[in-house]
Amino acid sequence: MDILIADDDSLIREGLKIILENEPGFQVVALAVNGQEAFHLCKEKKPNIVMMDIRMPIMDGVISTRLIKQSFKDIKIVMLTTFKDEEYIKEAIKNGADGYILKSQSSEAIIETIKIINKGNAVFEKDIMKSLSEMINKNSHKPHIKQRHLKEAELTEREIDILRLIGEGMSNKEIAIKLYLGEGTVRNYVTKLLEKLDLRDRTQLAIYYLNT
Repeated sequence: MDILIADDDSLIREGLKIILENEPGFQVVALAVNGQEAFHLCKEKKPNIVMMDIRMPIMDGVISTRLIKQSFKDIKIVMLTTFKDEEYIKEAIKNGADGYILKSQSSEAIIETIKIINKGNAVFEKDIMKSLSEMINKNSHKPHIKQRHLKEAELTEREIDILRLIGEGMSNKEIAIKLYLGEGTVRNYVTKLLEKLDLRDRTQLAIYYLNT
């Protein structure tokens, strides 16, 4: 697995490089000091994964994520930060970030996150998913308006229930237990929601619910 690390802090860059290259099958193919450099290196190196700091000079990680995802849809991007900034979280996911973890995570957790994301799954650190849920709750002070908009999107009541629980950060298994459904049934509903709303993954479903 080829990995690019983008961070303006040299200690972070080199530290992550050492951690990741100690893992069998991991290879750090490039280091970038800002989002612009990360974008250009993606053209050259075609990494599988980009570890992207969110706050960098010249071009931040949010903008760089959007550019990379527009040009290289197969590259997975993990936002790596020390901040639990709501707007950055929201924008990074809207721009296509596949994961979002804190720099304070253990090396084992970071490695596990990369493995999961490389398989095509989205991973968001628990505190960040909690922050997303709080954002959703703050934007739900007019639930009748949200409900009307969701029905205008031709979603059924059950689909709206599942969309809401995805927005709260629940897994398919947790949703199945909550709604007394089979896990396979929940997966089918998620697939239908993605098709109806023309979205890529469950994190974009969460943002869709948040912005409705």
